[in-house]
Amino acid sequence: MEKLIQSALDARKNSHAPYSGFAVGAAVESSSGDIIGGCNVESSSYGLTNCAERTALFRAISEGHTSFKAMAVVSETGASPCGACRQVIWDLCGDIPVIIAKTDGSNITKTASDLLPDAFDDRQLP
Repeated sequence: MEKLIQSALDARKNSHAPYSGFAVGAAVESSSGDIIGGCNVESSSYGLTNCAERTALFRAISEGHTSFKAMAVVSETGASPCGACRQVIWDLCGDIPVIIAKTDGSNITKTASDLLPDAFDDRQLP
C-alpha cells in the first residue's frame, strides 16, 4: 500500500494544472504487481481535462495491463474520484480498493462499489 501511495505522490509532481492549481496523482497496481502512475492534465477547454485516475488507468491499459488489484489517489485535500473516474475504475478494475490520500500522509480506503453503488456496467447492456 505504501509503494502504491508513493507512486501516486510521485505522479502528482508531473501534474499540469495551470487553471485550477489542483495537482492530483494516481497509481494503479496491476495483478502482476506492476504500478503505473498518472497525473491530472488540464486543458483551457475544461471539458477536455483528464483526471489522474483515468490517466493512470489508460496508461496501464495502453501498456498491456488488463487486470488490477488496487488504486491510490493523492491530492492536498484528499479529494475523492469524480463521477467519470468512478465509472472508469468500475469498468476497468471492478470492485478494487481505492486509497484516497492527502499529501500530509493521511488516507482512507474505499472500494469501487462504495464509490459507485449500483454501478451501470455490461450487465445492463444487451
